[in-house]
Amino acid sequence: MTAYTLHLPDLAAVDRLGRAIAQEARAGDILALSGDLGAGKTTLARAVLSHLGLTEDAPSPTFTIVQTYDAPPLRLPVWHVDLYRLEEAEETVELGLDEAFDTALSLIEWPERMGPFMPHDRLWLSLAPATSGEGRTLTVDAPPAWEERAKRLFQSFQSAE
Repeated sequence: MTAYTLHLPDLAAVDRLGRAIAQEARAGDILALSGDLGAGKTTLARAVLSHLGLTEDAPSPTFTIVQTYDAPPLRLPVWHVDLYRLEEAEETVELGLDEAFDTALSLIEWPERMGPFMPHDRLWLSLAPATSGEGRTLTVDAPPAWEERAKRLFQSFQSAE
């Protein structure tokens, strides 16, 4: 795994990151969005959805657990998943996520709740409050399948500053 760290000082930076992720995303990709309550997981997911072509507001899937989006109008199909309310990792199997893992971009909030059912070949994005100053710190663990795209993603993010 290759690790990267970025400082996201404001919502504009989160939006730029969402754009960079949307440019690199493919059907079959899994993005694990990790962090405490209020860390910015849904904000980042909404930025990705917006840059994939979603024109309306994306609801948080906290209560529905899974919110799906079709292509078109998005550039590719997306499953936005929020596992916060699940208590057992086995419950994730009942959601049919394996279908999304084959055919769509999966944006998974609270991925830790999947336990052993989380595929290893996923891009892990951890958000936390910045240790100094305002904003957030993003730590990214990129598996080998993501290494080249992760480099391009961060170059695209940094060049947009």
